[in-house]
Amino acid sequence: MDTRVPAITTSAPERARALQPLLDQHGPEMDRRGEVTPEVVDALVQADMLRLLLPKSIGGQEMQLVEYAKTIEALGYADASVAWFINQSNVSSSTSAAAMPTETAREVFGPPSVGLAWGARHSRSKAIKVPGGYRVTGSWSFASGGRHTTWLGCHSAIQNPDGTPHTRGPIIEGKGGRADDRSFVFLRSEAKIIDDWQVLGLRATGSDSYSVEDLFIPDERAPARDAPEERREPGPLYVLGSTLLYATGFSSTTLGIARRLFETYVALARGKHSRASPSAMAMNGANQREIGQFEAKLSAARAFIHEAALEAYEAAAAGKLTLDHRIRLRLATTHGMNEATDVSVACYRAAGTIAIMNSGPFERRFRDAMSASQHLQAMMPHVEMVGRHILGVDNPIQHV
Repeated sequence: MDTRVPAITTSAPERARALQPLLDQHGPEMDRRGEVTPEVVDALVQADMLRLLLPKSIGGQEMQLVEYAKTIEALGYADASVAWFINQSNVSSSTSAAAMPTETAREVFGPPSVGLAWGARHSRSKAIKVPGGYRVTGSWSFASGGRHTTWLGCHSAIQNPDGTPHTRGPIIEGKGGRADDRSFVFLRSEAKIIDDWQVLGLRATGSDSYSVEDLFIPDERAPARDAPEERREPGPLYVLGSTLLYATGFSSTTLGIARRLFETYVALARGKHSRASPSAMAMNGANQREIGQFEAKLSAARAFIHEAALEAYEAAAAGKLTLDHRIRLRLATTHGMNEATDVSVACYRAAGTIAIMNSGPFERRFRDAMSASQHLQAMMPHVEMVGRHILGVDNPIQHV
């Protein structure tokens, strides 16, 4: 692979849209293989899609958040797995880099082709503090895009050598510092890869499980990513933090999927006469009303995400980011994922028998939509949390 990136002369959303013909061509093969094809990986690198959110101080683009959302949506329109991989890698690498020493971040993430994949945090791992770093043991799942990244990572609470919890930060009221919880970045070649990604949709993300055993990770590659006291980059993206960045990208992915299914359904309706109806689909009032409603749902959800993302981004840039901003973006992204899912399901059903054909334009994208809908970012308890916040009742705050 040629990892040199030509001078960027177009916007990221434009570059993402320009990739659509290639992604359309390779989509079925990537779905079959369970990973992105080398030709597509190379094209993503050439379009500099792995450094969208990285700090400018290490050669990244450090994009404005709404432009990032538009970029991921454009990729999702073409291929959901590619969008999922690109969002996962960008948020993971950028928030890690923002909490690393600048030189380390540049060495790790500076090249345009490296990327970072990792699985979700859990309580079964072990990271022991030792001189100069940590000894990490555990297994993790859902390393989206990990078949194409140089780096893997993981998350774990930290223990002292005697097994007691390790703390960081100032002592508060005689209770000691906060529990130390960190992310760890290591070479993919240092992990054992477990080929267990047999799933309904998002197949080309290749989201394998992986494990490490007593792996030494130096201090400089063990960031406390979203801890304000360890953040070295001042930009608004890093003030917002990983959870809401992931949410913005994954919700935009689902909007892209839904928009593609919607436009495919509209094209079908223009030329099809359903055997279950006395009139052509395009002349049927129910179909006409449904299509108008789908357009409204997708446009409204997209506008809400972009509005909330811009408000939060600008507030973070001005040093005025509040919980209200975070809560609003949380609601917009969760709502958007669920609206997109509803439209995807409805378009699949409205298409009739053609939608079930492997050779048709609906089946793979419907599977992708259903798999994306199961992600934590789409879960309705987030909306319940927003409701409690509006009501002003007792409200444990999470995922903001």
